[in-house]
Amino acid sequence: MKFQLLTIFPDMFPGSLGQSLAGKARENGLWSYETINIRDYAKDKHGSVDEMQYGGGAGMVMRADVLGKAIKKNVSKSAKLIYMSPRGNLLTQKKVYELTKESEISIICGRFEGIDERIIEEYDIEEISVGDYILSGGEVAAITLMDSCIRLIDGVIGNFETHNEESFGKNANYAGLLEYPLYTRPVDWEKRQVPEVLLSGHHENIDKWRLKKAKEVTKSRRQDLWKKYKENS
Repeated sequence: MKFQLLTIFPDMFPGSLGQSLAGKARENGLWSYETINIRDYAKDKHGSVDEMQYGGGAGMVMRADVLGKAIKKNVSKSAKLIYMSPRGNLLTQKKVYELTKESEISIICGRFEGIDERIIEEYDIEEISVGDYILSGGEVAAITLMDSCIRLIDGVIGNFETHNEESFGKNANYAGLLEYPLYTRPVDWEKRQVPEVLLSGHHENIDKWRLKKAKEVTKSRRQDLWKKYKENS
């Protein structure tokens, strides 16, 4: 899987993706990335990529001619082109599974107030948001999207079943639910005990306990998910 980042801060990559399992997977050729510095396509010696917005208002906007040239010169027509934007569709695990079917993803990392709307229209760009909050730029959001995809690539995580039982996983028993509480050694810590059922070795009872806890966690923390779960049950 190949990622291409259009950014004015190429040194922000690979960031955390150069470490741990993602970093090893990159070394093993399971995924790759390249950065395109948008400033390289500016028309002046200062590398200007932004201008005041038409109609007035606070903040600058990334120019269509500069960003458009960077896209035209570097982005393959076969690549999935994404713009990280707070007004985009929310990144969900379902969406992540869809994105992992792409062999090449190009991501525009916006800055300032955003990018000229004509760029989005011209290249039919999909806007994706990582949440209802504002970041200083699209680089951190892009790393989030990349991480969520990379961990689903075969060979990155040793036990693929991990994906099925975690929050938003595909295990039929827990589909639509947040993950149940997790425990490991020691059994006794700060006068807190591991639930006895998890030590019993009785897998049927363990599964029932985990499902019950997953429901409790989802109901108490995410009413939106709980409502959908109840509707589909």
